[in-house]
Amino acid sequence: MKIGIIGTGYVGLVHGAVLSSYGFAVTCMDVDAEKIGRLSEGRSPLYEPGLDELLTGGIDAGTLSFTTSAEEAIQSSDVIFIAVGTPSREDGSADLSYVREATRQIGLYANGYKVVVCKSTMPVGTCRSIAGELNRSLEARHASFRIDVASNPEFLRQGKAVSDSLFPLRVVIGTESDEAKRMLQTIYEGHIRRKVPFLYTNPETAEMIKYASNAFLAVKISFVNELALLSEKVGANIEDIAFGMGLDDRISPHFLQAGPGYGGSCFPKDTQALVDVSRKHGEELYIVRAAIAANEKQKARMVAKISGALSPGGMLHGKTIAVWGLSFKPETDDIRNAPSYDIIDGLLAKGAAVNAYCPQGMKQAKRLWTDINGGINYCESEADSARNADAIVIVTEWEQFRACGWERIAASMRGGFLFDLRNMFAEQAGVRRLFDYYAVGSNEPAYTLEETL
Repeated sequence: MKIGIIGTGYVGLVHGAVLSSYGFAVTCMDVDAEKIGRLSEGRSPLYEPGLDELLTGGIDAGTLSFTTSAEEAIQSSDVIFIAVGTPSREDGSADLSYVREATRQIGLYANGYKVVVCKSTMPVGTCRSIAGELNRSLEARHASFRIDVASNPEFLRQGKAVSDSLFPLRVVIGTESDEAKRMLQTIYEGHIRRKVPFLYTNPETAEMIKYASNAFLAVKISFVNELALLSEKVGANIEDIAFGMGLDDRISPHFLQAGPGYGGSCFPKDTQALVDVSRKHGEELYIVRAAIAANEKQKARMVAKISGALSPGGMLHGKTIAVWGLSFKPETDDIRNAPSYDIIDGLLAKGAAVNAYCPQGMKQAKRLWTDINGGINYCESEADSARNADAIVIVTEWEQFRACGWERIAASMRGGFLFDLRNMFAEQAGVRRLFDYYAVGSNEPAYTLEETL
């Protein structure tokens, strides 16, 4: 069986590389010629642990190839995964222009029976709409074959996308075609042998499962973040609250970590798209809407926390702040909708100078943050960013921050503030005592520099 992947972003590239490692002949297609050139040489345009090895292995084995030709990818494949972007429009709805273009090309170039699989996150009803569009295209061509459509949403965590693809917690397949179901079962035969749970349903349900999963996790994050803000005012500790809640197996401890808000390519756009779908069908999702609003509030409160501690008036002219972590989570270079952007933007608006450092996110930030890059000094290391700074703000919990030489860094600073927006060091007195330390979700007395002198 030959497989085509349309789109070489996080989802398409990882999925294609993993399927090639199973021995399938995989052709990945993208309109970006420069990206395809790099991929053909085994050079990944994105950072994802384990991906480079899969790319090299697939290319060397001859099971993985890349092209800018939609015609080539479509005509040489039996199963075609649509893995293009579905970004948010200004009104929150999903922009399906890339999906529509991929569908148009499939309808134009298909040369026999195909199974088209919707891997991108698409609003409910999109798969059925794609099926209708493809049927019309084939009728216009007087084609003697058909194309079946299935929804097979991805559940990949960036930073762990390769392992999540190799060892999924579940596989959801939404189709009304027995042949499409059988072909996908062949592709995922290894998962079936390992007893991975499979759920077979109609396309609409499969699409909803993806949106419902992301929306629920976003709600959980916003819930604990609101509790963190309240905890600071009533004298409670959010770390202990989350631990106590997580001991209840009906709740679980996952996604109960207080922080500066969620970001990334999924939660922000998927919650907004789900709300948009609900409005179009006359069924408001008040809880999801509240989670979106709470997330925006959380990022603004982080700016207020920092500026209020550094300056009684809240303005930061003459202050230099080192921001550590630009990617929306560790082990990825993805900065899309990252809380770091809003926090930096807020600090710059208050007059601060910003030194930024991130193990993987700076390249993307330099390329994409054109509106705020004039106020950012990108640094080579944690130590470089902190030198002569008044404060450090940890936005993303990269593990390497734990062993960065804290005493040396504290000694190099002009001021002594550490805003730990991920509570990485809430239990580490050795780091806390070096700074005026501020965590999220606790008003317990912070160590102050005066106490340690």
